Amino acid sequence: MYFKRLKDLRVDNDLTQKELADIFGISQQTLSDYEKGKYDLPNDLLIKYADYFKVSVDYILERTNNRSINK
Repeated sequence: MYFKRLKDLRVDNDLTQKELADIFGISQQTLSDYEKGKYDLPNDLLIKYADYFKVSVDYILERTNNRSINK
């Protein structure tokens, strides 16, 4: 499931849940719930993830293993 990618992106960039939650303006608990797959990630936050980590939305949603953004 795509929620594993959320955690992998955060960990690969040496960010804590608290740090990333603060960047996105959400609580650490909410971020934790997204990473556990407890809730679906809202579209606006999905786009913020993709922009922040410079990956495609398709990469986060596991539609591709290519991290790059096609322009």
